[in-house]
Amino acid sequence: MQNLIKKYALFALVMLGLIPMTNAAAGGLQEPQQVIQNVSEQLRQRFQDKAFTRDFAQVTRFVDGVIYPHADFDVIAPLVLGKHWKTASLAERERFKNEFRTLLIRSYSRAFVEYANWTLHFQPIDAGDGKKVVVKTEVLQPGQKPVQVNYRMFQGKGGWKVYDIIIEGVSLVTNYRSSFSEDIQKKGSLSALNDSLAKRNAEALSGKGS
Repeated sequence: MQNLIKKYALFALVMLGLIPMTNAAAGGLQEPQQVIQNVSEQLRQRFQDKAFTRDFAQVTRFVDGVIYPHADFDVIAPLVLGKHWKTASLAERERFKNEFRTLLIRSYSRAFVEYANWTLHFQPIDAGDGKKVVVKTEVLQPGQKPVQVNYRMFQGKGGWKVYDIIIEGVSLVTNYRSSFSEDIQKKGSLSALNDSLAKRNAEALSGKGS
């Protein structure tokens, strides 16, 4: 699971606003692109305070408050659990949704320490059917190849929301689905997976885990 989390640290850097936008990309953005930009700006400004970043529990609460309105976990959680969502009880579904949300937020909150001299460039948006789009970006670093980071988004009652992130062609949803499916098979039940996630989340937020 740790390898999977590290794989998506780059997404965290983008969403946490630690990858500044290029000047050319800052103007003329469409509404879904503006969502990504605005979240990044909010978080980037807050993370200028080094004293703030030393309190990890405080950081995760802030990150959750900024990102949660723009990521629909009611959509993400069923996609991630796949067939296991259909057989889960309402209580198991709700617990998984909350623990998975905590897992992502705390993992992304830690990723800012890996920040280097990155810039973010928006590419032409894939408009899809008008209600679903793919926001395409390139993450650039001096001396390194550009990294493609794309956001699958849909327009709901609350505006544009992210439901999947694709890094270099690899989907967050697909990878977590595979990983959790293996965990459920090994542990014997979704309830056991939830217990494991809850333990790891609690340890990480208390400073005892990762």
